[in-house]
Formats: sequence, structure tokens, C-alpha cells
Amino acid sequence: MFKIFRKNCCGLDVHKTWIYACIGITDANGRTEYNQARFSSFSKGLHELADWLAKHDCKEVCMESSGKYWIPVFNILEKTCWVTLAHPKYTKPQKGNKTDRKDAKWICDLFMCDMIKPSFIPPPDIRHLREMMRYRFKLTNFLTGEKNRAQNCLTVSNLKLDDVFSDVFGKSARSITAYILDHPGEQFDVAPFVDGRCKHPIEEIQAAVDGSVSREQAAKLREILRHIDEIQAHKQNIEAEILRLTAPYTQLLELIRTVPGFSSDPMTAIAVLSEIGADMSVFPTAKNLSSWAGCCPRNDQSGGKCKSTRISRAGVYLKPLLVQVANAVVKSDKYPECKERYRRLKARRGHKKAIIAVCRMLLTAIWNILSKLEPYSAKGYLVDRPANMSMVITKSQALSLLRLRGYVIKDDSPSQDSA
Repeated sequence: MFKIFRKNCCGLDVHKTWIYACIGITDANGRTEYNQARFSSFSKGLHELADWLAKHDCKEVCMESSGKYWIPVFNILEKTCWVTLAHPKYTKPQKGNKTDRKDAKWICDLFMCDMIKPSFIPPPDIRHLREMMRYRFKLTNFLTGEKNRAQNCLTVSNLKLDDVFSDVFGKSARSITAYILDHPGEQFDVAPFVDGRCKHPIEEIQAAVDGSVSREQAAKLREILRHIDEIQAHKQNIEAEILRLTAPYTQLLELIRTVPGFSSDPMTAIAVLSEIGADMSVFPTAKNLSSWAGCCPRNDQSGGKCKSTRISRAGVYLKPLLVQVANAVVKSDKYPECKERYRRLKARRGHKKAIIAVCRMLLTAIWNILSKLEPYSAKGYLVDRPANMSMVITKSQALSLLRLRGYVIKDDSPSQDSA
């Protein structure tokens, strides 16, 4: 018999068209009475659901995350109820006779006994900012795909602009490409189109454009370049809206930008804020935030044996961003604390695990910054070893250390003598 923590709560089984609801009311004798109903997922049906919950004086609701269908339900019910969103793996029903009504009752029973782990849902303003930042991320992916297709057209046409220009879509390269498309098959001098800061000589650039563009490739390239310009315009509009949404968080963003790797691009700090929010009280410790972002080893043990220590698939938007920042800071001498931590871990665990460790280091710094409202400080990471402190290791440990550093040892006979 499970202990009941919630005397009056509701479980929702959300679908595209219908929502199945089950309210469980437990009396003083421990007997639970269930009230079930079905509502439409239209706005009228959602308001009827809210009125039905208010009629039964139910203030706590639980539903599982099902695609995007839970969002309209959450937006309406959060005004009058405390809504808990659960991952489907925590609400998995028992195998056997399964219906939508039984699923709603099962969610209600689990929620009633406090056996469902709630998901982190940020406030509405952070949710709006997150939606815009993720759309900007998708636009960036579209832009990268179109640029790759344009580069393929140039390669097929034997136009080697990528060999003489650092940016094929810069001002000089785009002007040359536009002239080639407007005057197919015509020989021309590239000198008027090349910026004076270009490192390659005019002769090499002239030889790089000595190709021929077919009619089909020209038509394809025109549409690709037009699409690139449209995507860039859309991206600029989205970024303007993002900056408007981040106006109340200017101070917090300035604090985040003091973290190594976040000072160059303001959108990087905004992306982190949109994913984790501004209130760190929802994460009791920095370890909870690292686990939520998928930047720590998983716990998968059974019978005293560890099955896997791989990181989880959580943080599909946040983790790649942290990895990108970590790969940059470990190469910079400006942040020796990150570079030293990466160097020590890479020698023992490899590049990938060392980078994830640096990601966790950055995320821990962000958690402390937003919790204490203080700028980043490297104090505590760089601790010098006292001069009089020595370490005694065995000969076999010394040989192993030399092998890790790349030395070839002729005599590999093990020994326990102190070095």
C-alpha cells in the first residue's frame, strides 16, 4: 500500500484532439473516489476543463509531455492550477489492458503517491525567449545548408573562390559571383571587385574564376543566393525580437558574459539564459543543473556492477553550445584554469570526456554567478602546489606517466621501488 501525499489531484492524458482527465479525491478514511471526463483540445474544451477542475476544487494537475500538444493545456491551466509536466518514462503504464481513460487514472495514481518527477518549466517570458532562440538556431542550420549547396555549385563549375577568399559569401566573392551569373561565359577583370585587404594576389584570383557555369547550375545558384539573403533577413528580424525580450535581463547577461568563452558573442549568453532561466532556485545545486543539461556521467548500476557511465541525451540545445565554447576556451591562454583542467583530464580520459568536464565547469560557474549575482572569478581553480610539498611514486607509476607523455621506455620490467 502506497502512502497518499495528495488528497485531491488530477491526471491528464493529452492527445491531439481529446484530453482524458481523472480526478482522485481521498477522504479521511483513505478511500479514493475517481471522477473522469473527456474534453476537446480546442480552446473552448480547455476552458471547460479548467471550470471542471475548479468545480471539484482541484488545484494540482499532472500530465505527460506529448509532443507539442501539452503546451496549450499548460498555458491555460497554469493560471488557476499548479501543473506538473512529467517525462513519459516516469508515467509508463503497466502492460496489458490499456485505454486512454486508464492512462489518465494511472497518471493520477502516480501523482497522488508522489511517484512522478516533475520537469523544469521556465516562466512564460523565458519560454518565449527559448522559442525564439531555438528558431534562430534552426535558421542558422538552414543558412549553413544553403551555403554548402552554393559551394557545391561553384565547385562543379570549377570556380575556386574558396581557395582565394576566406569567406566565399563576403562582399568581394559575392560581387564576383553576381557578375559571373549576369554575364555567363564572359571574360572579365576581377581587380575592380576585390577589396584591398585581400591577402591573395590578383593573378591568383583571376585564375580561380577561370571556369564555366552551365545554365542549370546558374539557375540553381541564383535561387540559392536569393534564399540565403532571405534567411539572413529573417534571422536579423528574429535577433531584433530576441534583444527586445532580453531587455529585463541585461544585468544577468552581463554577468554570464564574464564566464570564459561567453564574452565574444552576446547571443551565446542569451542562448544559455533561454535554456536554464534566470532563477537558479529550481536547481538545488550546480550538480542538479549539470545533470539536467546532460553534462555528467549517468548512474546505471545493478548487482554492484556499473553498466554504463555515458552522458545522457539531455540538453539537446544547451550541451552542443557548451561543447562549442569549451573547445574554444581550452585553446586560449587567457583562461589557464580551463586549459589546465582539460590538459590533465585528456591525458587520462581522452579528449571527449575532458571537454564534457570543461562544459560542466562552465555550467557550474554560471550557476554560481546567477545564484550569487557576482561576476566570474578564476580564484579557487588555480591553486598552486606548495614548494615544499613532494609526492612519492613507484617506479612503475613513473614509467606509466612517461608513457602517457609519449616517451618510449626500453626497460618495462615492473618494480615497486620508490622513485
